[in-house]
Amino acid sequence: MSNSQRPRPMAISMGDAAGIGPEIVAKAFRDDPAAMRGCFVAGDVAVLRRAARCVAREHDVGIPVAVIEAAADAAAMPPRCIPVLQATPPLAPPAWGAISAASGRAAADCVVWSAQAALKGEVAALVTAPLHKRALAAAGVGFPGHTELLQAQAAAFAGVPLEQMPVRMMLANDELRTVLVSIHLALRDAIAAVTFDNVLQTVRIAHQALQSALGRAPRLAVAGLNPHAGEGGLMGREELEVIAPAIAAAREQGLLASGPHPPDTVFMRAREVPGHPGEFDAVIAMYHDQGLIPVKYLGVEQGVNVTLGLPLVRTSPDHGTAFDIAGTGAANASSLLAAVRMARRLAA
Repeated sequence: MSNSQRPRPMAISMGDAAGIGPEIVAKAFRDDPAAMRGCFVAGDVAVLRRAARCVAREHDVGIPVAVIEAAADAAAMPPRCIPVLQATPPLAPPAWGAISAASGRAAADCVVWSAQAALKGEVAALVTAPLHKRALAAAGVGFPGHTELLQAQAAAFAGVPLEQMPVRMMLANDELRTVLVSIHLALRDAIAAVTFDNVLQTVRIAHQALQSALGRAPRLAVAGLNPHAGEGGLMGREELEVIAPAIAAAREQGLLASGPHPPDTVFMRAREVPGHPGEFDAVIAMYHDQGLIPVKYLGVEQGVNVTLGLPLVRTSPDHGTAFDIAGTGAANASSLLAAVRMARRLAA
């Protein structure tokens, strides 16, 4: 196969060097070489070599780490070899579980490098290992997480203001998908963010992304904000004055949106299990925990975070840096592998 015929590689940013990100990346290459074929790590070579030693089994001769100079070099790597492109100034591996500005800066560097490569078409997709928000803040990065950082990179690349690059977080597994109206906001601010424009925009973004993925118009259930979806105004008026009008506007535009549904039951109705097909393809949740708790409760090992609205494919495991177990080799790579598989499907 010529270079022009080869599938484009996929970048995996290493995450915070003091957390489990490098470990789960090394485990993924060790345990599922077929899934990781054509992937490479945008990271730090010394950090990945430490991670490879951490997860090596007693009978392993070692998990090789190869230094590559360009993304395309990943295609030539043998199975279970971890290709690493040095995407940040060399980093002395930090103590496991330690919050540091150096780790936050290196993690952000790797995300930025990967995002730029994806925006330029050099990689097919970006899979991000977990960041630590306090480490990002210590480094002065200025963004609370991946979603906001990637949004800023995409807007700058397109030469448009940030508000013209609206993005949303979707958390998904084989049973349930949720899309959030707001992401990393304090609860008071998240309630204030439940506006007609934000709800309608979320429905539109979810419709566009899922229609492409499913090959048909998705059925979108919009959750209420208040208990019992406001109980006709007895428990709040956001459903009557904001959410329902946004749903009506979406339906006028031909989108299959319904609600507002009581948030304590809508996720069960949307869940896809054997013998019980879900009534909806996704639930539009009004704020972070409303949407993420149901998916994570079903098992963080298979959950995948997908950023909708970007001109690139980005997925991520649905868990954090797990500083409490970093360096023990106990971290589970299942969610990262699920993120790689989903990224490959979305990029196809």
